Amino acid sequence: MTQTAPCDTPPAEAAPSPGARPPRSGTAAQGSTPARPSARTGPADSVAHLVEVYDGAGWAAVCRLDVLVPGRGVAALLPCGTQAAVFRDRAGHVHVIGNRDPFTGAYVLSRGLIGSAGGMPFVSSPLLKHRFDLRTGRCLDDPETSVPVFRSRTR
Repeated sequence: MTQTAPCDTPPAEAAPSPGARPPRSGTAAQGSTPARPSARTGPADSVAHLVEVYDGAGWAAVCRLDVLVPGRGVAALLPCGTQAAVFRDRAGHVHVIGNRDPFTGAYVLSRGLIGSAGGMPFVSSPLLKHRFDLRTGRCLDDPETSVPVFRSRTR
């Protein structure tokens, strides 16, 4: 059984980097971006499914399912201030873990590479290459270390 991570971790304190672009107004999570046709999504009038994450206080929409590229991740800021890494594996399953790499303290796991070992989906940190099980959050290279796992659903 997957443990659920409550939002009791302090919010990320990240200052914008020099030359960073300002955030775009209106995001898919807010529902203000209309569906656009693409090779992955089909016609614009198709139903856009939302990926929701349970943060301990309730369900929060983080993005549309069609924007998740299989094998890649995206970062999401949950309402409680915790950063999450949202992944869609090549089989179409959505996995959500904490975005903070416990070995470096950097919020980078959403940029990691997805793979599988013995049928177990994992993400490899882009910095030190530690692998984290996407179902349990356990580090495959150091079993005493783990990242939070969040429940998700698609609606």
